[in-house]
Amino acid sequence: MTIEARKTALVTGASSGMGKEIAKRLIADGYHVFVAARGIDNMRDLAALGAEPLQMDVSKGADIEAAVARIAAAAGGIDVLVNNAGFGLYGPMEEIGIDEARYQFEVNLFGAAHLTQLLLPAMRARGAGRIINISSMGGKMYTPLGSWYHATKHALEGWSDCLRLELAPFGIDVVIIEPGLIDTNFGDVVASGLIERSAKGPYAKLVEAIVRGTRETYAKGKNTPPSLMADVVGRAVAAGRPRTRYAAGRFAKLLIGLRVWLGDRMFDRIILSQAA
Repeated sequence: MTIEARKTALVTGASSGMGKEIAKRLIADGYHVFVAARGIDNMRDLAALGAEPLQMDVSKGADIEAAVARIAAAAGGIDVLVNNAGFGLYGPMEEIGIDEARYQFEVNLFGAAHLTQLLLPAMRARGAGRIINISSMGGKMYTPLGSWYHATKHALEGWSDCLRLELAPFGIDVVIIEPGLIDTNFGDVVASGLIERSAKGPYAKLVEAIVRGTRETYAKGKNTPPSLMADVVGRAVAAGRPRTRYAAGRFAKLLIGLRVWLGDRMFDRIILSQAA
């Protein structure tokens, strides 16, 4: 079967974790899968499975434009876009430079937006498509020292909701995935960044508590395997009429539910009690 005859997908942030597992799932489901990340070498295993790796830093417009041009030349466009690239910037809001905060938004929101803008014309021309935006349970709730990270995920949720309404007349679905605690290196990255940035200073006590709690929470094997989140994405892609949101993974439904039902003050107390 030629590439043109097969459905085509693009997964960003595919060098590790959920992105890699989502790519494997879509390959197994018969898609021709383009995979994108900053480093090609970490996607060699996906290439061996039949994926086509693309070097892409989603914070760089030139990288995004080059990748879209390559996809257009090879396949004309894509049927499924999985906006997975992202990272967690944690630290006291006061101590994080505005340039760092902007970069968090560039990766977690604006990169996805730029990529989506460039891929949409081909989707509209086909009258079909599915955009899967990987948010987080953190897009519906919040934790101490995560102000900029949570801001990007809350923004991604609102952006996705508006996009869903705008694209519905063109036969394009927009789906939000809200993972809970997943067995990846996210916790290690958060903890090491906190220590490097804010181990001393006015927030040191809170930082120490959050680092300790993060390491305990993300201890290897305690959380949901990335492959199970890939299954959720696979179901969302295959569904005739997908749900607008899929919350899955350890604590996702619980914490999102608590945030809705308890109100701000009670939720604050519960969250802060975990950082004592």
